[in-house]
Amino acid sequence: MNRINKTFVKEFILLGLSGYPKLESIFFAVILVMYLVILIGNGVLIIASIFDSRLHTPMYFFLGNLSFLDICYTSSSVPSTLVSLISKKRNISFCGCAVQMFLGFAMGSTECFLLGMMAFDRYVAICNPLRYPIIMSKVVYVVMASVSWLSGAINSVVQTALAMQLPFCGNNIINHFLCEILAVLKLACADISLNFVTLAVSNIAFLVLPLLVIFFSYMFILHTILRMNSATGRRKAFSTCSAHLTVVIIFYGTIFFMYAKPKSQDILEQDSLQAREGLISMFYGVVTPMLNPIIYSLRNKDVKAAVKYLLTRKAVNQ
Repeated sequence: MNRINKTFVKEFILLGLSGYPKLESIFFAVILVMYLVILIGNGVLIIASIFDSRLHTPMYFFLGNLSFLDICYTSSSVPSTLVSLISKKRNISFCGCAVQMFLGFAMGSTECFLLGMMAFDRYVAICNPLRYPIIMSKVVYVVMASVSWLSGAINSVVQTALAMQLPFCGNNIINHFLCEILAVLKLACADISLNFVTLAVSNIAFLVLPLLVIFFSYMFILHTILRMNSATGRRKAFSTCSAHLTVVIIFYGTIFFMYAKPKSQDILEQDSLQAREGLISMFYGVVTPMLNPIIYSLRNKDVKAAVKYLLTRKAVNQ
């Protein structure tokens, strides 16, 4: 009888800000500008890290990976969000939803690992400077980045496969801008306990463990910096870590704010809750990738010098 009564969905409807039509045009303009900044800012960082020999170091290799990841992450969701805001087309196919979920989850998982790898790189550079070229050889940091991408992809395949194999009966309305995994799981008409167990394991592996690596790396870094006799050396060490630490705080702060906040049970508050969650998800999905190149450019003399060099060379060639 249960199988007879089930109506399996072929597409989903993304609500987004449908309850606030006056805000949609404003959001479209703001998100479009942010997306262009993401493409330009991260694109410039990638080009600089490839063509400027001064940036051929592990730290800038990871930074180039992070910039490429931010472009991929936003490009998997922002264009469809812009289309829905301007055209009111809110439906997304079942396969399209699965692809969007996979890309979003893979990029998020990979970024967690990359941030942990970057913290370890700073730890070795500051605490073991003489052994840094040996420990962080090209083979080592390429393998570290590859492991980050591969593990993020595998984690996403598992989570997406478990989510999309569930039966979705009747209700196909997702109260979100994107096919976010928790929002999709709410629509399933089957036991999702296995999904929550695997998500918990994934959170430990991709959120908690990298955060522990970051925390202990910076504890050792702080201990080493405080023992330095030279004030110039301390300032230089702090400056090399400040950009990464700022990105980590924004990234993890947004995640914990999104998923650790208490859920309202008041039905009357659902509209305002929808708007708040939309704004938070947009901050996580657009603002954070937009800030990454700005933070690294403003706080890093090598990046600023490389960008200035590339722009000067381009002007001379013209």
